[in-house]
Amino acid sequence: MMQFISFSTTNFQSFSELAFGFRLTTAIILKTLLFSLAMGAIGGFLPALRAARMPIVDALRAA
Repeated sequence: MMQFISFSTTNFQSFSELAFGFRLTTAIILKTLLFSLAMGAIGGFLPALRAARMPIVDALRAA
């Protein structure tokens, strides 16, 4: 879908049009998937693991 879309903008210093398109490759898909999984683990799993190791009252107090 993104491969058939092109965007353009105007350079206001020279009033020329700059056009660019998107290419979606397998490498881009894999990199974004790995990045999102890593961010999900860091932002969700690791704090939950830390809270699970704490006593319940201390975990609630820290939140």
